[in-house]
Amino acid sequence: MRSVIPMRAAKISYIVMSGALIALGCVLTAAPETFAETMCSIMGISAAIFGAVKLVSYFSKDLFRLAFQHDLAEGILLVILGVTTAVRPELFMGIIGAVFGICVLADGLLKIQTALDARLFGVGKWWLILAAALLSGTAGFFLIINPVGSASVVAVILGISLIAEGVLNLITVLTAVKIVKNQMPDDVITVSPAHNH
Repeated sequence: MRSVIPMRAAKISYIVMSGALIALGCVLTAAPETFAETMCSIMGISAAIFGAVKLVSYFSKDLFRLAFQHDLAEGILLVILGVTTAVRPELFMGIIGAVFGICVLADGLLKIQTALDARLFGVGKWWLILAAALLSGTAGFFLIINPVGSASVVAVILGISLIAEGVLNLITVLTAVKIVKNQMPDDVITVSPAHNH
């Protein structure tokens, strides 16, 4: 039998980081004037940490392989983007909205696939993942196109995007991560959609 400690640690870390994204998003939305190099650095550090959490989660091998299936590439991207933003925030001040918008949009689109896969696996609340993914993707799209151009408006949209992204990841990890205490190693048991109805 395989230890569930890595999976449980990954799930808890995901929940904590999702909460941090929501909190950061609330700060930006409520006080967009605080958006400066300091906030840019904080976002970079948060992105790098969340990227590391995604990498750990990918290798935790939860039972369904749904919530973390895209986290290897996303984790590497977030770590690189986060470290770069934290170290050189002045380089990203003008484009941080578009850069993070692309990440949020990409994650939303990938989570749509996760929602559809969860439906096939018989996850009853797959539609919650789908709804959150559509909301997050829409917020990311508006962050990219930046229809207004005002820095304060960008900060508000960025805040909404972070809240949507946090909610999306929170819903995904709570509904699609299955931890079974007597889970067998991968070379002993294979999980298929038919086994989870």
